[in-house]
Amino acid sequence: MFTIGDFARHGRVSVRMLRHYDATGLLRPAHVDPATGYRYYSAAQLARLNRVIALKDLGLTLHQVQQILDEKVTTEELRAMLRLRRAELEVAMAAAAARLIQVEARLRSIESEGRMPTNDVVFKSIPAVRVAELTATAASFEPEDISPVIGPLYDELFRRLDAAGVTPAGPGIAYYEYAPQGGGRISIHAAVQVAAPLQDGAFRVLDLPPVDQAATIVHRGSMDTVLPTAQTLAFWIEENGYQSVGYPREITLECPDSRDDWVTELQAPVTKP
Repeated sequence: MFTIGDFARHGRVSVRMLRHYDATGLLRPAHVDPATGYRYYSAAQLARLNRVIALKDLGLTLHQVQQILDEKVTTEELRAMLRLRRAELEVAMAAAAARLIQVEARLRSIESEGRMPTNDVVFKSIPAVRVAELTATAASFEPEDISPVIGPLYDELFRRLDAAGVTPAGPGIAYYEYAPQGGGRISIHAAVQVAAPLQDGAFRVLDLPPVDQAATIVHRGSMDTVLPTAQTLAFWIEENGYQSVGYPREITLECPDSRDDWVTELQAPVTKP
């Protein structure tokens, strides 16, 4: 038998928590000294304590926890519940990490207001290029809507190209436009340069038209942090008396395993009003 203090230490919980569990009937002591009122617990009770804590971490109320334990949930059922909760937490953590990246990118844009290095912008013409592409729809231009779509879209494109025996002949080219169905949704085009006949089958092969005038800038790092670079380009376009026409393109110049080492050129078609 263990005193309540020793049992709390072995179970990695507080004495106050054990007293609360006793009061609610969730985890009664194995023995209470009638003379002193001291609570004593057995090592076997650690199993129930572990289940209580695990189910609480699933977000259940103590009442719900007690109902489940009274129904004698099996170890395998509990394990399945914990696996589900772990998956949910992993998704939430990934979403929070992605959101933090966007907050940091927005902060960098705010901090650089009025002193963006627009001399990094290069003005040039862009020739026509033949690409193979797949398209999909995202809810908006927000990074958290685009990122989960464009990555798998490129994976599927390269899988289909490989199955068709088509080898990419140049860099990846991503571009976006508002989707026909409206509502702020956008069509994502995941494309890569190829030397192949025009077609519209497992993937579409088409010629992207030339761009007579384009303002371009190179972004180094993950596309999740592209905001300051994109806004630098926007400042240059306005300061030099141009207007955007059509949709910008993202040209993947270097794409190593680490996203932090990516090199991408942003190409924005422009014209003089």
